[in-house]
Amino acid sequence: MEQSRHELAERELRQSLAVEPNNPRGHALLALCLSHRENYKEAMQAAQQAIHLAPDESLGHYVLACVLNDRQRYAEAEAALREAIAIDPYQPDYFAHLAQTQLAQRQWQAALEAADEGLAIDPEHVNCTNLRVMALVKLGRKTDAGDAVQTALEINPDDALTHANQGWTLIEQGQHVKAMEHFREALRIDPNLEWARFGIVEALKARHFIYRIMLSYFLWMMKLSGRAQWGIIIGGYVGFRILQSVARDQPAVAPWIMPFLILYVVFAVMTWVASPLFNLLLRLSRFGRLALSREEIITSNWTGLCLFGAIVSLAFFFATGALGALVAALACGLTIPPLSVIYRCDEGWPRKTMTLVTIAVAGMGLSCAGLTFFGPLLVGGGNGDRLAGIGMNLFMPFILCAIGSQFAANALVSAVVRK
Repeated sequence: MEQSRHELAERELRQSLAVEPNNPRGHALLALCLSHRENYKEAMQAAQQAIHLAPDESLGHYVLACVLNDRQRYAEAEAALREAIAIDPYQPDYFAHLAQTQLAQRQWQAALEAADEGLAIDPEHVNCTNLRVMALVKLGRKTDAGDAVQTALEINPDDALTHANQGWTLIEQGQHVKAMEHFREALRIDPNLEWARFGIVEALKARHFIYRIMLSYFLWMMKLSGRAQWGIIIGGYVGFRILQSVARDQPAVAPWIMPFLILYVVFAVMTWVASPLFNLLLRLSRFGRLALSREEIITSNWTGLCLFGAIVSLAFFFATGALGALVAALACGLTIPPLSVIYRCDEGWPRKTMTLVTIAVAGMGLSCAGLTFFGPLLVGGGNGDRLAGIGMNLFMPFILCAIGSQFAANALVSAVVRK
């Protein structure tokens, strides 16, 4: 198990349980192996058997929490962890796992308290220290986070997660160049640490001033609860519509309001497209290409294709004045935001739903452009004009669909699939 050879470990454990079927520790370890292999049904059965055989021992409850956590059933995992802690309140690993579960539920203060309780038992517990750093970063206590991660590095300078946390702490402080050093060191120690790889990608993109602004916004939003995020998104849109109405009804103040409206639109669009566009820019960097994941490369490829289509269509519009070309440019451009969110959604129904939403936006936009542009050319006469008219009638539903896709995207990104 320590070598991550879970298939072999499972075989040994089954042989042991064949000889001693009422060994609760054997069932608990088997549950961990099965969970690592994503055989969650049998893992749950093994963990529950461990609890049945020894209900007064903490290990079975802890393992059940581990399995539930792997299945992203965080509230149930937290309940099992509290049962394990009630039986044995002197295990720092239990508090570390509790902090991890609470971080997954965006309970930053509770996660900090759980990590502190673990460190009260073992002041040098690396996992508790790292989770404490993560909670402090989310709470906006950057100085405390920096001090905590520095202490963790002094205790164990060869821990990959600690270096990755130091990198993210430095990014929060705006020191993206120095953060790169720690992300590289984290990946040297553990080449499969996704937290460090993602950090390198963000640090590389943060070399550009515009993305640094967007990254600060993204990091701030990530610290908020789901309700607070929705409040900001909906509040911003309502504020935009109110200012738009005031500018329309009072022409005297319109020149003062218009810059704010333009700034809001530009910022909203950048929140949608900044990440995929700068990922596309990383494709031009030798190191950047290596840092991107397969999903990020696929997304950047489609983003590049949409961007190319938008530029070509826009150039054609300026050259010929064909309204259909302008609509095609909008169709390509407005497909980028939902497209960029597909791989940020959990695998399963959220990702499939987001894919269908993206196809709907692209399909409606291209239908609108196609009817407007090709209708008169292919059919001609009154029928061609009628097709062009149908295409233009689809324009406003297309715009509303594109805007609505972003609200759908925010909901689907937040959705957690229980495994």
